[in-house]
Amino acid sequence: MKRVIIMGAAGRDFHNFNTYFRNNSDYRVVAFTAAQIPDIEGRVYPPVLAGKDYLDGIPIYAEEELTQLIKEHNIDEVVFAYSDVNHEYLMHKASQVLAAGADFRLMGPQTTMVKSKCKVVSVTAVRTGSGKSQTTRYVAKLLSDAGNRVVIIRHPMPYGNLEDQIAMRFASYEDLDRFNCTIEEREEFEPHIDNGMVVYAGVDYEVILRQAEAEADVIVWDGGNNDIPFYATDVHIVVVDPHRAGHETKYHPGETNLRMADIAIINKVDSADPAQVQAVKEAIQKNNPTAAIIMANSPITVEQPEIIKGKQVLVVEDGPTLTHGEMAYGAGVIAAEKLGASSLIDPRPFAVGSIKNTFAKYTHLSRLLPAMGYGQKQVAELEQTINSSPAEVVVIGTPIDLRRIMSIEKPAVRVRYDLEEIGTPQLEKLINK
Repeated sequence: MKRVIIMGAAGRDFHNFNTYFRNNSDYRVVAFTAAQIPDIEGRVYPPVLAGKDYLDGIPIYAEEELTQLIKEHNIDEVVFAYSDVNHEYLMHKASQVLAAGADFRLMGPQTTMVKSKCKVVSVTAVRTGSGKSQTTRYVAKLLSDAGNRVVIIRHPMPYGNLEDQIAMRFASYEDLDRFNCTIEEREEFEPHIDNGMVVYAGVDYEVILRQAEAEADVIVWDGGNNDIPFYATDVHIVVVDPHRAGHETKYHPGETNLRMADIAIINKVDSADPAQVQAVKEAIQKNNPTAAIIMANSPITVEQPEIIKGKQVLVVEDGPTLTHGEMAYGAGVIAAEKLGASSLIDPRPFAVGSIKNTFAKYTHLSRLLPAMGYGQKQVAELEQTINSSPAEVVVIGTPIDLRRIMSIEKPAVRVRYDLEEIGTPQLEKLINK
């Protein structure tokens, strides 16, 4: 029996365990480790999810303890199971594991993908923040308008009580409140609910799939970060970001998505350097010459755009896009500059608690505030940071209206962004084909 540690971030790590290691007598999973997301270690993967071989569940440790855990527990194999890391980072982790005496493993489609009786369309990306969310909304509308019953299944974000999050169905804002969703979860679920779509998410993605199949003709997999799909896929769409040209072959497992995809969408063409657009197009053609390529804009709309001009503006952007996505700006910054803001406030002097720590960790951030909200305490710290700034206007560039979950004591406007195919639309025909 091989002794295993799974390195994760409360997503693919649990999925890999559920699909391959649970009830597998050849392995004993001794622990999970946790990275990327704050405060997700210190929990236990509960027995109800871990199965009959783990009556006390499986402990989750901070990744910093990995080397010590390998030696203390005589670990044979370490499985790397989180996403949006560069290839150099990945191999440093491999080197750490090998030096401690264990094997290092990546798990692929054959051992982790669950098969659906429905058709499955997957939307993935080469980096987090490339535009999966608006692409998923666009794809779901195309399929729904064609008469299909469409259900969206979102990549996991189980940051709370795992036993309560095994399989969650979201069809209303009340469902979001009932499951105590974080800002990060709301950002992904709310826009689909606004479009009349049902969204599933949770921890056990076979249980989730079987529930979703009961009300769907087509499943749309809405990927997280740049992870590969959890489900065997009939049409695989990858979104590529020309604002980060070159990243499409430098990050794991985004390069895998690029090589696997049937369709590659080059997004944000309207705000990108044409030379960078050409560079990512050539990268697609080189690494996946059979993929169909679609060029797309990400048009931005702003409520009350007139109040931005000449004002000191605090821009709040999607958290993961800015942090491990490594973007230094987003739709909010683009909108504020285009609409004539007099200045973009540096929020760092006003940051408190975990928000201050976020800036210390991600030093490329300066003129904008990442909407970190992995728990109520962090949401309160985000609110305090916003209200302590001298902003005349707050530009909310997140996928949800932050005013629904906190009290912003300043005038605020929302920025929205969608997907728009350039030229004659092709995506519907390609999906049908």
